[in-house]
Amino acid sequence: MPNPQKTAIVEELKEKIAGSKAIVVADYRTMKVSDMAALREKLRPLQSECKVAKNTLFRLAGGDGIPEGLMPHLEGPSAFIFVPGDPVDPAKAVADFQRDHRAFTIKGGMLDGKFMTAEQVQALSKMPTREVMISQMLGSIQSPLTGLVGTLQGVISNLVFTLQAVVDKRQPAA
Repeated sequence: MPNPQKTAIVEELKEKIAGSKAIVVADYRTMKVSDMAALREKLRPLQSECKVAKNTLFRLAGGDGIPEGLMPHLEGPSAFIFVPGDPVDPAKAVADFQRDHRAFTIKGGMLDGKFMTAEQVQALSKMPTREVMISQMLGSIQSPLTGLVGTLQGVISNLVFTLQAVVDKRQPAA
């Protein structure tokens, strides 16, 4: 008969896995509790959560939804960072945290159900956020249009100035 406490943890993990766009798995061996609290505090405004759980319970909760490449990384103490939204900012926060705390090591993760290596998580952390990418794209679309409008406006202005010069030339001097 399963332990009710562990069953509750598995159910909670199932909900978190189902609601996450990305999950980062990290080794937190020899980390201080205060450091883990600092990581959680850093992730909270990003709508992400760091949860320490047994690998076996994570495997049970994930079932077939866990990519095969992630399975070897589910050894030893693991912290799971659940990211329900845009994964770039939380990946940056985790990568910054790893840089500052050598005891914290990214093992790997998953993005949209696909395995990511630790290097791919690091690469994700270096990408611009979704909002920045959208604004860059709109800026690149808007730039040629702005140039075209400026050119057309210059042509119209030149036509108006030329017509005004013709009118001024034809009017007798007063």
